[in-house]
Amino acid sequence: MPMSLEWIFIILSALVILSVLTIKFSIRFGVPSLVLFIAIGMLAGSDGPGGIEFDNPYLVQSMGITALVLILFAGGLETEWAGVRPILWRGLSLSTIAVLLTGLLVGVFVSWVQGFSFLEGLLLGAIVSSTDAAAIFMMLRSRNANLPKRLTQLLEFESGSNDPMAVMLTIALIRLLMEPSTSFGELVAFFVVEMVVGTVVGIAMGEIMRRAFNALDLRVEGIYLVLSVALVLMTYGLTTFLHGSGFLAVYLAGLSMQRKPFVHQQNVLRFHDGLAWLMQVTMFLMLGLQVFPARLVPVAWVGILVSLFLIIVARPAAVHLSLAFSSMPFREQTLVAWAGLRGSVPIILATFPLLAGVKQADTIFHLVFFITLTSVFIQGTTIVWASHLLKIDASPQDEAHTSLPKP
Repeated sequence: MPMSLEWIFIILSALVILSVLTIKFSIRFGVPSLVLFIAIGMLAGSDGPGGIEFDNPYLVQSMGITALVLILFAGGLETEWAGVRPILWRGLSLSTIAVLLTGLLVGVFVSWVQGFSFLEGLLLGAIVSSTDAAAIFMMLRSRNANLPKRLTQLLEFESGSNDPMAVMLTIALIRLLMEPSTSFGELVAFFVVEMVVGTVVGIAMGEIMRRAFNALDLRVEGIYLVLSVALVLMTYGLTTFLHGSGFLAVYLAGLSMQRKPFVHQQNVLRFHDGLAWLMQVTMFLMLGLQVFPARLVPVAWVGILVSLFLIIVARPAAVHLSLAFSSMPFREQTLVAWAGLRGSVPIILATFPLLAGVKQADTIFHLVFFITLTSVFIQGTTIVWASHLLKIDASPQDEAHTSLPKP
């Protein structure tokens, strides 16, 4: 017998309220709230005491993509363009070269320890290759993450702009696994079109959104908020329809829109900040519901090995190599490497092989989930300790002028 609508409302609202209340616990004890959100979903799921029967990768993927679109736009909207310009090339290097190197190193390691084929290993490496915007934004908005502003801006820019590379690598490798006849030229063309179209449409839509807000005289403030959501979703849909990277487009749209003032700007910022929080909570709850804890046990040891390799070897090597020709101090590069949290994006990307019917898809999904959970817990709880160890803290000027909101 299907669950009645009122019970669906009661259960969903109770899970969201419980997740919101855990943020206080997260701030007080230094446990990343993302871990708590996922834990609540796992406890409520079919293998937990909640017993909610849920196994719908398509719904999780669709909700995850929608949530990520709104989170990335909010991240772009809150990123100061004046702060991006000095770190632009470093950020681009991290969001492209570092992602490629991370995926390659992890892929080779997984192929060795798990017995995957080389392409299957690379697929898992691609899935976990990017840092997660939601995880980074939430960590940096913690009261304990007192990092210099130049580093918070670099981490936010990297996490907002490196998802497209991970998505493209994942799709390309799934295509190679399912259609081995795919040529190298086709893959190169795919990458170029995705990046160029995503960049052009994203910047253009950001300009259109700002000009539309300033030109329209709707007299009702709430309508501007509705319009902003519609235009964000249109940006993603239009870019994807044109075979571009929708994730890159929405982040650049937010970044482009806030370059100059527009009407109701502060209200739009607050609205999208709240919407991003709702999306984050919903997304992580659904990801927790989708995973089956019993299936994590068989991959636990491999998951620990891969996670440690990613945190200690692959990510630092990728960061230092991609920033080798920059003037950025080695200590700051090391902190950037340690702050490269994985989050919802790898788990969402892990649903792609499930839906495509890739041979090792279920193992990949649960390995990715385990890797993500350990990454968020280990790196999220030790970032403050790492910054103190490396003697990197916010200067008084950073603290006085920081624009990061407090939870």
